[in-house]
Amino acid sequence: MGQAQSPHQNLSGNSAIKKIKELAEEARTCFFTTKIGTEAHSIPMSLQEVDEEGNLWFISSSESEHNSNIMEDPKVQLYFMNNSSYEYVFIKGNATVSKDKNLIDKYWTDFANAWFEGKDDPSVTVISVKAQDGYYYETKDNKVFAMAKMVFAAVTGSSNEDGGIEGGLKV
Repeated sequence: MGQAQSPHQNLSGNSAIKKIKELAEEARTCFFTTKIGTEAHSIPMSLQEVDEEGNLWFISSSESEHNSNIMEDPKVQLYFMNNSSYEYVFIKGNATVSKDKNLIDKYWTDFANAWFEGKDDPSVTVISVKAQDGYYYETKDNKVFAMAKMVFAAVTGSSNEDGGIEGGLKV
């Protein structure tokens, strides 16, 4: 029995940054994982932006476990899923924590008020993740058509492509 395959397209440099920006900003929320290779610690976090250099920005608390983990080891992994569009991106990178007021002002949203007492709360920090590499998968057809192709391949045992495209990302 065959298995559905996706065309493979690795991206690097500005093309990789553009793809990360497109997919991560559409998904908005990721599992943010610290302590890679030991006792991994993952929490959901909301993305503020992917900038032109490929840095991913988050608002966080200086009192959080993941901020402490980043101070011990900056290696992180981010897992974004946009199930409604069958789009996924996995990113490995290095994180830094900052209390820079200009960055806090830039990335502050009303949504952050749920965790802080305003942007002047002394525990507010921003986390920047410098993407290094990763992997993506996205449908290139509309969701219904892509699902139909996958079902057809599963039922018939054909090895038709599954309506998606995937590949490595190297920033």
